[in-house]
Amino acid sequence: MTPMKLRPATWLLALCLAMTVPAHVGAQSLDEAARQAARQYNAKVLSAQTVQEGQRRVHVIKLLTKDGVVRTVRIPVREG
Repeated sequence: MTPMKLRPATWLLALCLAMTVPAHVGAQSLDEAARQAARQYNAKVLSAQTVQEGQRRVHVIKLLTKDGVVRTVRIPVREG
């Protein structure tokens, strides 16, 4: 296969893989991340903040589940 024919196939594979990633894997804004986490865990948001961890930023969402359990969810910030 020549490099020119490989390129569209590579893009198609990358697109298919990207479409299989769950929405909660990365979030654009803190508000979006908090809504996604609350919806995914059927919980109430207690707090939400964005922190720097080394070279990356992460949304840290603290949730209260219906069972009364406090759970902390970390969602990488999707840059760009």
